[in-house]
Amino acid sequence: MTDFLKVWWGKPHRDILSGLVVAFAMIPEAIAFSGIAGVDPHVGLFGAFLLSVTLAVVGGRTAMITSATGSTALLMTGQVQQGNGLGEGLGLQYLLAAGILTGVLQIAWGYLRLAHQMRFVPQPVMAGFVNALAILIVLAQLPQLGLDWFHPENASVTPTQLPAVWGLMALTLAIIYLLPRFTTVVPSALVAILITTGLSIRLGLDVPTVASLGTLPNGLPQLGLPQVPFNLETLGVILPTALAISLVGLMETFLTQDILDDLTDSSSSKNVEARGQGIGNIVSSLFGGMAGCALVGQSVMNVGYGGRTRLSTLTSGVALLAMILLASQWVNQIPMASLVGVMVMIALNTANWTSIRAIRRIPKSDTAVMLLTVVVTVLTHNLAVGLLAGVALAAILFNRKVAKVIEVSSELIAPGYRVYRVRGQLFFVSSIYFRQGFELHEQPHPERVTIDMADAHIWDQSGVTALDQMIRRLKLGGSSVEVLNLNPESSDLFARIGVAEEAGGRGGSMEAAD
Repeated sequence: MTDFLKVWWGKPHRDILSGLVVAFAMIPEAIAFSGIAGVDPHVGLFGAFLLSVTLAVVGGRTAMITSATGSTALLMTGQVQQGNGLGEGLGLQYLLAAGILTGVLQIAWGYLRLAHQMRFVPQPVMAGFVNALAILIVLAQLPQLGLDWFHPENASVTPTQLPAVWGLMALTLAIIYLLPRFTTVVPSALVAILITTGLSIRLGLDVPTVASLGTLPNGLPQLGLPQVPFNLETLGVILPTALAISLVGLMETFLTQDILDDLTDSSSSKNVEARGQGIGNIVSSLFGGMAGCALVGQSVMNVGYGGRTRLSTLTSGVALLAMILLASQWVNQIPMASLVGVMVMIALNTANWTSIRAIRRIPKSDTAVMLLTVVVTVLTHNLAVGLLAGVALAAILFNRKVAKVIEVSSELIAPGYRVYRVRGQLFFVSSIYFRQGFELHEQPHPERVTIDMADAHIWDQSGVTALDQMIRRLKLGGSSVEVLNLNPESSDLFARIGVAEEAGGRGGSMEAAD
């Protein structure tokens, strides 16, 4: 009973109010993501409702918001087009089938503990991820403000509407940031939406509203299997999309979990969340909704307004459905400028301002990783691609740093007798610096050479090969080679790879450390 109250019943008024605000913010995005995927608005809205309600029950992170997202919607466009090419109207059916398979794969990833691999994502990549997301959220709002310079045909605002649109957005932001100075009983974003909508209706302002995005559904989602053949051919069609969505969705979800864990000073199970995401996507697809993943912006917004338990997530989904079914006439009149103001607030709260303010103090390599993650993500509009690019650069820069942990010093003990002392870690990255340490000395090689490995450790086949090649080169130069003080692990690696017996050279030997 105690555990139940902890995850469901903290401060219910806070959870319910924050869930209501999040529901408002989910409507325009769910409709927009439906357009990206190439399906009707109800597919994204039903997906948002079903995912929120399902994850409220089976998710691994309380107060996290799951819905249709831009990163997953971008992966669905090709699937819908391919399905429509197989038959009129089949695009949605193949998309729903891919959503079910996505869920199955995510459940499998959860049991295979895929989340453990997220520990390899460095902090600069995380910072770049959230900063890029903040930029993408703002860029997605530009058409509603008449500022889509690259694609002016997408702008939904005429020049005569611009003053009213900008005025409503400014008023929304003013209320959001000024009202908390006087009271925090009611979320300021909810008050801003109510006031600006009432003002727009009262003054009869000619501005784009929610109704401008598309027709809201007028009925409940219906359970049913996708109308596609259940055979290997269909599997071949949907598997690439399902695999991509399952991995991209979990990456975004895990990063969102990390952000919320940090904000709330708590911990959550990523493997449970992965399985929950899988169940949610299966349920959503069976009821005609889009597959999705965690929403960073709305999740941060939910926590920021006091949402801490599963009740806030459940409220966001139930309120979303109630608004589009029971209050659609009123919801249709909400100015898009008001929702844009809310989304701008979400973007500002999502950005990692600490990483930006400290950009001159942190190492340049970390700055480069963060900036690359931001640039690639913004240019591709794909969070997964940006994440992978950031991790790849971080790995390259890390390898360059650790490559220099090997040091080779040399001492001429007597004429014709030189001792090389190796200190550090010998593996695939540091092997080139290991070789260079031997190439700095006299030619031809001395008659007798000792390689002292007492302060070194060999980690992989590349390290074994590097040492073996140097022994061979010295032997070819006429030296008698002796390798001393290999630790047991390094010596065992030589034995298993089958090189150790050749390491002695002419009159040479190999000795392990005591």
